[in-house]
Amino acid sequence: MDTVPNRQIRAVYTENTIRVYQAYSDRIADAALQVGTFVSPPFKMERMTWIKPSFLWMMYRAGWGKKTGQEKILAIDITREGFEWALQNSCLSHFESKVYASNKEWLNIKQNAPVRIQWDPERDIYLNKLDYRSIQIGLSGEAVKRYVNNWIVEIKNITFLCNEIQEALEGKKTDQAMNMLPDERIYPLPELIAGTIGML
Repeated sequence: MDTVPNRQIRAVYTENTIRVYQAYSDRIADAALQVGTFVSPPFKMERMTWIKPSFLWMMYRAGWGKKTGQEKILAIDITREGFEWALQNSCLSHFESKVYASNKEWLNIKQNAPVRIQWDPERDIYLNKLDYRSIQIGLSGEAVKRYVNNWIVEIKNITFLCNEIQEALEGKKTDQAMNMLPDERIYPLPELIAGTIGML
């Protein structure tokens, strides 16, 4: 089996959309499901909101939907155009010399960019750390407005699926659980964007 690159975007995607995940309280999630996008209030437009293409990283973050305030897991299909705009208009959360010419340049970009990028350890089906990374994308300001008003194509409640997978794991039915996981494929990125987010 080929070694997975340390940084790589893996996701469920079509020709026009890519799936990201978020977990919210019933109040925020139910309002979003009713109208097909996030509603303010209860959703807070002024706060940074993090979207994640990795299903298992979302399960790690939300504890399979068992953590307070993250009881409902949403699968959100957004336009690939919007997704790539977010990456192109982003800044890494930490300075990296291979991406930025200087710490000063990084701070200047960070101050003005509406999107933050973090690369955190990917997780296996038991939510253990893997040796390679998963991207987390933090949207703020203009990016949140674009996300809510323009990028979202469809929102689905997948909490039941998450519960089923967890129950299969608890019953030591690992193969059954693995077969229920979303089919995430390597997402192709233009080289310019890959460089911006520290993939090269």
